[in-house]
Amino acid sequence: RRCKFQPYSRTMLITTALFASVTVFIVGGIILWANPSRRVNQAVFLGTLQTAAWLLCWHLTVSVKGQGLFWLKWTNATGALVPISFWLVKESILFGSNPLGLAWLRRGWGWAAVSTVIFVLPFTDYFIPPHSTPLNRVYGWGYYVYMVVDLGLYGLLLYSALKSSRALSGAQRLELQVWLVGGCSMFITIWTLSALSALTKNSSFRYFAPLAVLLAYAGTAFTITAHRIFDARQILLVAVQKLALVASVSAAAYVIYSSLFALPNIFAFLITTVISLWFAAAINGWLNSVFHFYPQATGARQAAFAVARRESRLENLESAFLGILKGWGNTDRALLLSGGKESIRGGGIEITGEAVEVRALRQLRWVTPERLAREKATAERTALARFLELHNLGVLVIGEGPTLTAFIGVGVAASRRPFTYPQVTQLMELASIIESALERAHFSVKAQHAEQLATVGLLGASLAHEIRNPLVSIKTFVQLLPTHHQDPAFRAKFFTLISDEVSRIDRLTEQLLDLASPRAYVAEIIELHPILRASLDLVAAKATDKRIQFLTDFQASPDQAFTDGSAAKQVLLNLCFNAIQAVETRSGDRWVKVSTRNVSSGLEMIVEDSGPGIAPEIRSRLFQPFHSTKSTGFGLGLAICSDILGGLNATITVDSSAPGQGAVFRVTFPCPVLSS
Repeated sequence: RRCKFQPYSRTMLITTALFASVTVFIVGGIILWANPSRRVNQAVFLGTLQTAAWLLCWHLTVSVKGQGLFWLKWTNATGALVPISFWLVKESILFGSNPLGLAWLRRGWGWAAVSTVIFVLPFTDYFIPPHSTPLNRVYGWGYYVYMVVDLGLYGLLLYSALKSSRALSGAQRLELQVWLVGGCSMFITIWTLSALSALTKNSSFRYFAPLAVLLAYAGTAFTITAHRIFDARQILLVAVQKLALVASVSAAAYVIYSSLFALPNIFAFLITTVISLWFAAAINGWLNSVFHFYPQATGARQAAFAVARRESRLENLESAFLGILKGWGNTDRALLLSGGKESIRGGGIEITGEAVEVRALRQLRWVTPERLAREKATAERTALARFLELHNLGVLVIGEGPTLTAFIGVGVAASRRPFTYPQVTQLMELASIIESALERAHFSVKAQHAEQLATVGLLGASLAHEIRNPLVSIKTFVQLLPTHHQDPAFRAKFFTLISDEVSRIDRLTEQLLDLASPRAYVAEIIELHPILRASLDLVAAKATDKRIQFLTDFQASPDQAFTDGSAAKQVLLNLCFNAIQAVETRSGDRWVKVSTRNVSSGLEMIVEDSGPGIAPEIRSRLFQPFHSTKSTGFGLGLAICSDILGGLNATITVDSSAPGQGAVFRVTFPCPVLSS
């Protein structure tokens, strides 16, 4: 049995070592191709060539008959160069931006000297004495000196890497930990197995060394060259979770299948499968709750949804989302830019929609400084790297909708650790929520502005009539002035009329411009009645033209409200125009009444008319967008009024009434808190 086992193991070793050598060489070429101008990639490529040569010598040691000891010496000699290749990688990570020169020689001459000594040592009789044979290998004291020195070099590299990583952040820290810590630990394990194999004269310890090199080297190379960044602790936790899941389900399946020995195999197998699947789902949920991966992601997502549902004003949304991003990233810096094709702006920053940064991010979808440092440099990626550095960002993603583009960035975390790929995917999920909410807010702002312009259009004809009357009076007095300028009474009346009429024109135009200009509504303490009277002046002429009577009954005393004057004016004009359009087709008494009163919840403004009223079946949908009972318009007026008032903690309702009895709208404004 032993004779049959040894050739099988030997064949497996040859295949693994040779395959590992070829694979490591290919991986080294990929590393260099990924970014040939980067010194870290160059150093890693040199290290892969050295490792591939070491694995090839290992393969030849067991495959070339009669020359096993010769290739064994070369295997150990090439292995002696591994520490110097690790040292070159470490120096490239720490000082890659510095030019090669005397500083590198001063730091590396000791490593070169020691590596040269242990490189030569395997070719001496102190390493393998002359009386050693392939069937009866004997190792001299030089072999054990070689092992101790080599392990000491790896230990020194490991200590230096751990010490240096504490002062680093970002890609440098990540690569130093992955390459030096992981690589040195791997080779320490390999040399330990080799030493055990020599001491016990059992070669089975070394069979897994080429496979370990292959897996470790491939994983390290992927971590260095790929744009994704992984957290080693997270990977370890996921591995532990999956291992625990497999172990527990396997144990449960074994127990269940063993207990069903009395049943036929097919039934026992089916029952075991069903119960095991149920148990796997249950235990997986429990393990997820125990490990609780990235708990901040769930909280941030829930907070983002809550903000999107609660807020409708753009500035409130941006402020709330910035707070969520800072909390998620554990940083004091976050960036939120949004806009269309023309420009993207926010936080005092503005870039054009076709800027090089925007084009690059649309292609990459997300960037971190670590990703940009690893990949080939282009003009677009260099511009993105400058953007990240300028604004001190650790990650930047893009969210795009039908009409809106959003840049979402988070500053460098307080821990100085780079953002990992799982965290990037979380941020992209948040970006999707943020982009949707901002797009809705942008649409609401545009709809409000459109409604304002529509209101201005309705006022145009009546205001033209209002302005024409004072102009006619002024023109008449100007024509009479040459013949009556000596009359003191005429001059006094002329000056008074000119002043009053010009002031009236100026007041009307100012109100019209104020109504048309887009603005963010801000609540403050105002006196409501003067604003209502000024607003009614704007629609009085239109009501007169339609032979509609306007009635007022301002009973509120005091008339102070905590709201925005322009918002109150916009809402009143919208309700008045709706009332005029409802009444103008009616016969008989046609009137619109605006009244106020004090109520327990604040100050109430009531707009009622003598129109046909509102049908009960449409009352529940009255304040929804794009719902209209008129043949013209988009049905946005009442929805915008409700949105404006909601942002100011005010409410709008409509009374239930029988058909034909007119509509009654009630707007309740909050009152200021009285000081004691």
